Amino acid sequence: MKIVLGSRPNDARLDTFRAAYPGVEFVSAGSPEEARQQIVDADAYFGNPSREIYLAAKKLRWIQAPSAGIEFVHAIPELKESDVLLTNARGAHAATIAEHTFAMLLTLTRALRFFDHAKGCHTWLRGEGYRRLTGIDGKTMAIVGFGNIGRAIARRAYGFEMNVLAVDAQEVPANEHVKAVYRLNHLHDALREADVLTISCPITPETRGMIGETEIRLLKPGSYVVAVSRGGIVNEPALIAALKDGHLAGAALDVTETEPLPPDNPLWDVPNLIITPHISGGSTLTTELMWSIFFENVGHFLKNEPLKNLTDKKLGY
Repeated sequence: MKIVLGSRPNDARLDTFRAAYPGVEFVSAGSPEEARQQIVDADAYFGNPSREIYLAAKKLRWIQAPSAGIEFVHAIPELKESDVLLTNARGAHAATIAEHTFAMLLTLTRALRFFDHAKGCHTWLRGEGYRRLTGIDGKTMAIVGFGNIGRAIARRAYGFEMNVLAVDAQEVPANEHVKAVYRLNHLHDALREADVLTISCPITPETRGMIGETEIRLLKPGSYVVAVSRGGIVNEPALIAALKDGHLAGAALDVTETEPLPPDNPLWDVPNLIITPHISGGSTLTTELMWSIFFENVGHFLKNEPLKNLTDKKLGY
């Protein structure tokens, strides 16, 4: 059996894989061209393949995505219609992304950039700084996308004694951390109550552009928007306008519609906006969990057992 690794683990981890599964040929592909060549006779692929790479495969039966998002499937209609199994790393990124969400939100509400600038100027701005501060205790957070990441965010929001609402495309039960879970057709109801809007849903044809001018203006004046799943869900010109005219007190984007974000993009110059380069899932914890999901699934695959984190290719998650 042959498994092509589009993303190479470190040598120690690769040695562990080979020792645990001696009947598997693990091949690392250092470039898209090498992946296209190696996948021809591969049984499985670890990575997010392009359509060109996927179409080169002749006997592929399983793809393990290293990410929670599998939006690449929308660009490969042949994969959608095939019998190839597609699993993701759902759950591996949740804790770290939730931490990043609150790091960005608290940076805004506690004016940390203002105080950092004052430190650089050797200036004690207690009075002016005090007027910039906002508490989140008792505020309402609406979380769009109540999967593993959304639930991890909700747990932390609950810990900060926020009121939490969730919105999801599927019928998802509420838990002890949320007041209610709305379906997408009640998105506007959740937005009207929100002081903080957090985007943690996958990018699909249904969710692309879902948070537009109307939705942003439904948020309370002085509210915040935080997006940590995928760019393209929030309409960026509408977000910029709401930040500039003061309807939003601040926003934080770990994801943007175009990545990398071009140097001339107007998002860079919005003062009350935090941008990080799609890095919210980054941590040693995430890496360990991602590879452990793959490691476990290799065992299931060899035994023809059900795979962990099997996705619905047509839905795109």
